[in-house]
Amino acid sequence: MSNDEQRPGDPVTKHPRPDFPEQEQAHPGWTGPMDPPPDHGEDSYRGHGLLADRKAVVTGGDSGIGRAVALAFAREGADVLFTHMESEEEDAAETVRLVEDAGRRAVAVACDIREEEQCRSLVQRAVTEFGRVDVLVNNAAYQMSQPDGIGAITTEQFDRVVRTNLYGMFWLSKMVLPHMPKGGSIINSASVQAYKPSPHLLDYAMTKGAIVTFTQGLAQMVAPDGIRVNAVAPGPVWTPLIPATMPDTTQFGKQSPLGRPAQPAEMAPAYVFLASPQASYITAEIVNATGGTPLP
Repeated sequence: MSNDEQRPGDPVTKHPRPDFPEQEQAHPGWTGPMDPPPDHGEDSYRGHGLLADRKAVVTGGDSGIGRAVALAFAREGADVLFTHMESEEEDAAETVRLVEDAGRRAVAVACDIREEEQCRSLVQRAVTEFGRVDVLVNNAAYQMSQPDGIGAITTEQFDRVVRTNLYGMFWLSKMVLPHMPKGGSIINSASVQAYKPSPHLLDYAMTKGAIVTFTQGLAQMVAPDGIRVNAVAPGPVWTPLIPATMPDTTQFGKQSPLGRPAQPAEMAPAYVFLASPQASYITAEIVNATGGTPLP
């Protein structure tokens, strides 16, 4: 069956499959040039009031999984403050439009989560805008493929990966907790890389393993306060980070048992569920969404 003959109910053919056109972008990457275009749920996600009047913060919400989560949260009834890099204003404006079209408040904040004071200002901005934070999604991440081995990973790259993926998550979780009421939820973006690391993503995979451990430890720490902490571990997902950091995108996602990468829209329901009251007895868990790759 060709890509043009997709059956909506078949996960194998629901979305485009490799081979993809060759494409490359400068980091951080943008949604517009991607071929095929990512699906964030613009035409498919239907809300059911699962997050009515919740106040959410999503890092990296301008594109990819972050945009899909922001859209889904808004259609479920949440107001959303999300971060983006200064160079991603065009993508951020589209996320604002999607959230506002759902009838919810959207606040886009240019923020470098590698800097502690910017994280502090971000939380203060969220509290000023919303009065509280019910859901924190630590989603922003940095990776850069280095197929030539560990010797090619510079200290500059290593610092950027660790500070983006770990420091930002740590600071924001720590800073948001005093403003999170009982019933609140922290959701971290882990990865299949935490369990099955690709050698060319060594430093990135290392941080994703740390995110799993941080999630499970923090969940136990704040459980008596009525706060839940979980993570989603995606497999390959078609986002701007891929053409911006991978040397070859033509076969991306083909290694998964479903034979294709996920679209961002396919990740968002897991975040919605973990943020919702329906997941009230679920904490310290990692929801694997890998397209069939078995994980521990």
